[in-house]
Amino acid sequence: MTTHRFVIDAEGPFDFGAALRFVADWPATSALPFDGRALRFAYCAESDWLPIGVTVTAAPGGVAVATTRPAGPGVRGEVARVLSLDVDGSGFASLGEADPVLGELQRHNPGLRPVCFWSPWEAACWAVIVQRSSMLVASRIKQRIAERYGARVTVDGREYPAFPPPVTLVEAGGLGLPAQKEEWLRGLARAALDGVLTTEHLRALAPEEALAELRALPGVGPFSAGLILIRGAGAPDAFPGDEPRLFAILREAYGLPRDTPPAAYRRLAEAWRPYRSWASFLFRATAYGVADEERAPSR
Repeated sequence: MTTHRFVIDAEGPFDFGAALRFVADWPATSALPFDGRALRFAYCAESDWLPIGVTVTAAPGGVAVATTRPAGPGVRGEVARVLSLDVDGSGFASLGEADPVLGELQRHNPGLRPVCFWSPWEAACWAVIVQRSSMLVASRIKQRIAERYGARVTVDGREYPAFPPPVTLVEAGGLGLPAQKEEWLRGLARAALDGVLTTEHLRALAPEEALAELRALPGVGPFSAGLILIRGAGAPDAFPGDEPRLFAILREAYGLPRDTPPAAYRRLAEAWRPYRSWASFLFRATAYGVADEERAPSR
């Protein structure tokens, strides 16, 4: 099988090792095998919804990528987005100089950028599957859906199931989920096919507009909307304005009173522009740990 290779350069600090450690502990990717040196996965590329296998390894100043089929600009952009390498991060460190609390996190986690789902579509499906469920159970269900309905792609001699594209799930049943969740997934599949659940569409909107549009989708509440926009589409400068768990982390980090109103957290986050998503990710990933990160509440 022909392998297609390219390099993605990082603008600003980036540590691929830190990204690998995050993915190894992240419930959404717990089924992936890891050897500590490479990130390997299969997914349906958002640019054409066809399956593709990807291997990412460290390279000077960025990462080296190998794919199982030719990677045009769409796929290259998608792989870059997964590791937040599609954003110039050279200004992120300066935020920590003005905000000592954030700066302390940056010093303990140099080069850690948000790690995203393979697509906003997969992020949306995860957000529905995990509702009122443990993340371990949700991860297993998502894996079973991929194995039953998705294509298998051989990456470095090993088969990886790709989570199925929207067209496959738009009429699918028997997903091992409650009927309401299956109906929500079919609604999300239709939204993805209409171009709503795509990186290009969501990042073309102002973050507040994108969050409002996402909240109008079936099964998507405030927490899920933020997850899809920030960890799906990789929007670098969004702040989830109604997320109690993040607020609790910020209260502890900044010594804020328990009755601090949501508007105060939004004002705090204004100082993190244009990296509000990155700062929020760093607080979440280092305060409570990955294991608590994606336990979405019910809609």
